[in-house]
Amino acid sequence: MNIPQGKKIYFSSDNHLGAPTADESLPREKVFVKWLDTVKDDAAAIFLLGDLFDFWFEYKQVVPKGFVRVLGKLAELSDAGIPIYYFVGNHDLWMDDYFKKELNIPVFHKPQEFTLGNKLFLIGHGDGLGPGDKGYKRMKKVFTNPFCKWLFRWLHPDLGVRLAKHLSVKNKLISGDEDVNFLGEENEWLAHYAKRKLETKHYDYFIFGHRHFPMEIKVGTNSTYFNLGDWITHFTYGVFDGERFELKEFNQSVSKKK
Repeated sequence: MNIPQGKKIYFSSDNHLGAPTADESLPREKVFVKWLDTVKDDAAAIFLLGDLFDFWFEYKQVVPKGFVRVLGKLAELSDAGIPIYYFVGNHDLWMDDYFKKELNIPVFHKPQEFTLGNKLFLIGHGDGLGPGDKGYKRMKKVFTNPFCKWLFRWLHPDLGVRLAKHLSVKNKLISGDEDVNFLGEENEWLAHYAKRKLETKHYDYFIFGHRHFPMEIKVGTNSTYFNLGDWITHFTYGVFDGERFELKEFNQSVSKKK
């Protein structure tokens, strides 16, 4: 992907809209929409790295209620010709083709390579990668099993969505407290994952979400792992200008938003 003069590529992750309740997440949704409005003038592309919603499941004819502000803004930007790429997270594993059909936003279920300018990126949500976390990895296999998804679809949406929202908030295998704390470079499993990938191929940047903690870790002589943080407590995002990637904090907090 070429980056035109004066343009930038933006990265965001982990909004968890709808959690812990729709009313409580609404101010955060409005702040995120404000951010999208802020970056649209110079955005060459926008990468959304998962968990935009705290729960998302696509029935054949039904999607979860709500989120009209952010979905409308994404439609506006996509219609204006700004490429947007979405990577599913552990809270929206069940995305299918709604974003592609309605918003013209491709959806990826695994990390992907992108050449942006002259830099090679590996981009993904980050869940289930690296060593450890065996409990979640087993659970993810169940959640992504086609037969299990087929069974869930037989639940009426009013029941299925309500049950899933409850589990999404309460189940610590999905939303562990450790996701919001820095573990130390030696214990950051996505950094270990990045180092292992470098054994077979060079990447300039590894960009992930999931950890809810903004961080920058050198994983090789010319390679860096970035975690984007979240839009719950940090309001951080990534920006690449064609030469340099950096983390930034959106300067409008929820408390300032009416």
